[in-house]
Amino acid sequence: MSMKTTESMEDTTRNRLRKECLADRDLQDPSQRQKKSQEIQAQLLRQPFINKASHLFIYVHFRSEVETLALIEHCLAQGKKVSVPVTLRKESRLLAVQITDPGCQLVPGCFGIPEPTKEQIARAMIDPADIDAVVVPGSVFDALGGRLGYGGGYYDRFLPQEAPQARRIGLAYALQIVKQVPMEPHDQYMDMIITEEKIYQCRELREEA
Repeated sequence: MSMKTTESMEDTTRNRLRKECLADRDLQDPSQRQKKSQEIQAQLLRQPFINKASHLFIYVHFRSEVETLALIEHCLAQGKKVSVPVTLRKESRLLAVQITDPGCQLVPGCFGIPEPTKEQIARAMIDPADIDAVVVPGSVFDALGGRLGYGGGYYDRFLPQEAPQARRIGLAYALQIVKQVPMEPHDQYMDMIITEEKIYQCRELREEA
């Protein structure tokens, strides 16, 4: 079997996994998603490193993703610095922009995802090197921290290039966890994944494997 054929088969598997998990995620009742999201956020907030962190980079949920607005508001109320992603589509990268009032400072941005207003971007861009933890979305995850995003590779570039010091936490519903994600060299592993059913200490599991 040629290398090209192998790569094609791996791409097909990745795309199939992504499509199936996203379809299952979308089929959940909105009230069910909200309930699960609340449990996931509660589990995250019980982690000691979150209490110690001063600066969190948190995705703003879109469509059927694990919800994060309540998490953002809670962290702000606790006096933490919160930044959120801005997608620069032409440059294929993410910016980190601080927010203090999600209700006023977020508007539909790239792909329709809520992002800071242009005024907020102009005055509140932050250095990703200051981030203590990154809360990451995704389509598919596994127990060792393998992750598939949505195909753009934005977090796979942001994490190692912009915020290599930050702890990586994936938020997912249990139905998004598979036995093994077919990882590629550029794909970034999570340090922890939290679902409504279980917390996966991925970094520790990889060290034990």
